[in-house]
Amino acid sequence: MKHTTWLAALGTALALIAGQAALGQATQNSQQAKMTSCNADATSKSLKGDDRKAFMKTCLSEKGSATTGNSQQEKMKSCNKDATAKGLKGDDRKAYMKTCLSGSAATQ
Repeated sequence: MKHTTWLAALGTALALIAGQAALGQATQNSQQAKMTSCNADATSKSLKGDDRKAFMKTCLSEKGSATTGNSQQEKMKSCNKDATAKGLKGDDRKAYMKTCLSGSAATQ
């Protein structure tokens, strides 16, 4: 009887540890996704040095910005604003938007 109780307790402990490890992995993946998203946004804005550091700090501290929907919307707004500021139209605008939204550094 003592072996059964001991095995049940051991099984419960192992299940708890596995659950905590899975939760830690999900949190890490969320943080990695946020880092990737913020890094792509900083690159698309051609930020360097202190401006990039400040942007990354703000971006990484925001809650819920790791979701691709919000990040993609923000990137779209940013690229659109940049294209308008540069006065791009037609095919030049399309090419710039494609490059900007893909996360590559745009130099037009």
